[in-house]
Amino acid sequence: MRPLPEFARMILRRASLLCLVAVLAVSAQSRRNGKHSPVSRAPGSVRIDVVESSDDLQESLREKPSIQFSRSQPSNLTIRLDESRTYQQIDGFGASITDSSAWLLSHKLTATQRNAVLKQLFDTKQGIGLAILRQPMGSSDFSLADYSYDDMPPGESDPQLKHFTIDRDRQYIIPVLREALAVNPKLKIIASPWSPPGWMKTSGSMIGGTLLPSSFTPLARYFVRFVQSYEAAGVPVFAITPQNEPRNIPADYPGMGMTAADQTVFIREHLGPAFRDAHLKTKIMAFDHNWDLIDFPDKILSDPRAAEFSAGTATHCYGGGPEAQTKLHDHFPTKGIWLTECSGGEWQKGNLLVAQADLIIETTRNWGQSVVLWNLALDQNHAPHLGGCTDCRGVVTIDHSKSPATVTPTVDFTALAHASNFVAPGALRIDSIASEESPLKHVAFRNSDGSIAMLVLNPAATPLTFNIAWQGQYATYELPPGAVVTLHWRPESRAHS
Repeated sequence: MRPLPEFARMILRRASLLCLVAVLAVSAQSRRNGKHSPVSRAPGSVRIDVVESSDDLQESLREKPSIQFSRSQPSNLTIRLDESRTYQQIDGFGASITDSSAWLLSHKLTATQRNAVLKQLFDTKQGIGLAILRQPMGSSDFSLADYSYDDMPPGESDPQLKHFTIDRDRQYIIPVLREALAVNPKLKIIASPWSPPGWMKTSGSMIGGTLLPSSFTPLARYFVRFVQSYEAAGVPVFAITPQNEPRNIPADYPGMGMTAADQTVFIREHLGPAFRDAHLKTKIMAFDHNWDLIDFPDKILSDPRAAEFSAGTATHCYGGGPEAQTKLHDHFPTKGIWLTECSGGEWQKGNLLVAQADLIIETTRNWGQSVVLWNLALDQNHAPHLGGCTDCRGVVTIDHSKSPATVTPTVDFTALAHASNFVAPGALRIDSIASEESPLKHVAFRNSDGSIAMLVLNPAATPLTFNIAWQGQYATYELPPGAVVTLHWRPESRAHS
């Protein structure tokens, strides 16, 4: 189990990041010294490490006394794990270092604070091991200004991309990304444009419009140049999506409409061949929009030539439900599915931990290879932003209303950590089935090192006791109402009496 700090006190006190890292170091050292809570164990049994968070975050990522497997089966609801039945491979969990997030990290924190928060977020031993970043290509609704990588004066165009440059990103986005990659070199970057340059569109602007027929080939070149330029700058790109939310055309921030038919043609005849000819290994993920519009990627992947260039589908959570991913998987079982955006915000009421943990559990139970939230960092006013969402929540909040600024993890940090800290990239989801009807939500994974991680959520108003059945052994745990727990064990971790 990766070491975890006592975040609850930090959240309540809105402690500075330096204090948080000090707590983290003490916690990690105590675990290295073997100072776990005492528990009576049968000789030779497998120890299960337990980390729990409560509905009000009074206990956030709190390490509980470990439990153990035995041969006896108490008469409780039982969740059975079957490692012989495996599903999708997990690429990881994460968020987006938007222009706004990068600006806050770069301009509102000291270098020491920024290094500490990046370790807290991305380090696989000292932090929670986030493994995926979804990066806007140019401006989004969370930017300080409208921009693309080939802006031209009104009425002018640049189909040969002679003015293409990523210099705007070199100011602070790429430096922050490189710092994050220095902490976790295996980070996967997924890039998505909210809008191509205005001259490529019917609107002549980053706002509104659709892609001009004459711009299909220049836009494909634009993607190639972006991937090559980012790689040359030390930021390799794992995947791209052709367009963020192609069925949404916002009125007050960059966006562009794109039909399934147009995206099929773009991938099949322009983007896919351009990547092939440039020998790029970057994946192409279709769609990048809500679950309730799943017929869109269905049409793209039904075209054999477009499907040949598509690794699969990127989804968002703002409409429909994650079961749409299973429908898509059943149609195209060899294609991947990645949830690439889902923001929390002030519109959410009630138990936020339940909502965010449920998102992770249900997305991965429905073939999701990733769960990526939206802004990695926002300030105390849910800003900076250009338009659109005025009350979105970041994974951490950077409060710069005082000096020095403070960094506070939000409920999204807690929910992500319950997965990212225990489910490593490359893990396989394994079968987990409850013996009877129950409000408990659960999902289980086997890491490449053989360790098992299981997330269980109790959305009910009363405590629930359940058994874990694994390899003919049983362990029992009582989960408080509105709480989530991660249970983690290694088959070789035999306890001693």
